[in-house]
Amino acid sequence: MLTINPKEISTGKLHQYLLGAIAPRPIAFASTIDKEGNPNLSPFSFFNVFGANPPTLIFSPARSVRNNTTKHTLDNAEEVKEVVINVVNYDIVQQMSLSSTMYPKEVNEFVKAGLTMLPSEEVAPYRVAESPVQFECKVKDIIYTGKEGGAGNLIVCEVVKLHIREEILNEEGTIDQYKIDLVARAGGSFYSRARDGFFEIAKPLTALGIGVDQIPFEIRNSTVLTGNNLGMLGNVEELPTKESVNNFAEEHPDLVGLSEEKKHTFAQEYLLKNDLESAWKVLLLK
Repeated sequence: MLTINPKEISTGKLHQYLLGAIAPRPIAFASTIDKEGNPNLSPFSFFNVFGANPPTLIFSPARSVRNNTTKHTLDNAEEVKEVVINVVNYDIVQQMSLSSTMYPKEVNEFVKAGLTMLPSEEVAPYRVAESPVQFECKVKDIIYTGKEGGAGNLIVCEVVKLHIREEILNEEGTIDQYKIDLVARAGGSFYSRARDGFFEIAKPLTALGIGVDQIPFEIRNSTVLTGNNLGMLGNVEELPTKESVNNFAEEHPDLVGLSEEKKHTFAQEYLLKNDLESAWKVLLLK
């Protein structure tokens, strides 16, 4: 394993490692305005949500690794403590990328990228009309982590109004992850189209899973089942009853009497289908 002391390599090299390893990252398409009223638009992938009460988003326009300059976005946020954070979906990913070009301060990236300036309701910066979700924010704080190239500048934003396109909502009125079609940033020139890689894992928040340590020894030491498989098996509140296992055996007589390895193989197939109950019943067959 390559072991690195951050102080012993160049900031540029460390930057590459960080961006390649900590990915995919959501993108804050940040719209700001300077005190003269000139708009600016730029994407940042040092970004996430950090609370719902108050609704808090944080993104970081880091100092340039190359020449230690600051971004116009940071300068504007210091002058006019307001920002609109627009999310980026696949439909606008190329325009978003174009806007990241280091144009001079007086250049309007909305125009350069061919995006529509939509007036906000609570703040001065414009929204990106083509973005499916837009967060109007007040800048509550800016945390400066250093003065050298690569240092972060955490812009702490409180959402004062959000706008959501109705066509990305599902029947329950929540955001449909396939319809919103978000894009995330990775290392180098790589991006990730989120909906192409979605899978679901039941959250063990309300249910208390038995844990991997409570799985029988012969299953835990399986040569077939993976760590992910064991994690799924440990995320149940209780094992199937003896009666339900016997009923399963009557319905699937071909699975009775199999070797441990074959039982584990069949159980793994059920796990791939997210049928956790049947997987456990196979494993508990005698």
